[in-house]
Amino acid sequence: MGRFTFEETEINGLYLIDPPVFEDTRGFFVELYNGRDFREAGLDVAFVQDNLSLSVKGVLRGLHLQASHPQGKLVRVLRGEVFDVVVDVREDSPTFCRWKGTVLSGGNWRQIFIPPGLAHGFLVLSDEAEFLYKCTDFYDPEDERGILWNDPDLGIKWPLIGGRAPLLSAKDTAWGTLREFIRDN
Repeated sequence: MGRFTFEETEINGLYLIDPPVFEDTRGFFVELYNGRDFREAGLDVAFVQDNLSLSVKGVLRGLHLQASHPQGKLVRVLRGEVFDVVVDVREDSPTFCRWKGTVLSGGNWRQIFIPPGLAHGFLVLSDEAEFLYKCTDFYDPEDERGILWNDPDLGIKWPLIGGRAPLLSAKDTAWGTLREFIRDN
């Protein structure tokens, strides 16, 4: 089979991943995950849970993480387009407080591997987006934490649609800043 390409980013442990895609007149075939290729790239992970979300244009989900049982995630968009953001909130990391934004779409096949301990969120740019998460630990609602999407200290440059505020869940409007997250955890 083909080989994945792994691009290490400026955030420690965060990888942009392009899977092998085979297209012809009949359609396409894509290999989304191959444990051997991931191990050879230094990502020896075991996934225990898959999640799928559907969101409409303008929805912003995040920035989410689990504090005591951090999840590593392999994420991609199956259909639609999002602006995906990852923030390093590991205080002992050389890339602490840095963020990385990337466009993921059903058409570009790009995936992101997010190591445990990073906050994650995305803004839907298309009419709808189906978003797939492979997780290295189980979801624990008691352990869920978050950081305010527009924390001024982070300065994330979200591509807001028409300059309008995003559609947020009640919990995503209630998260504190990164400083508050650090103080409380």
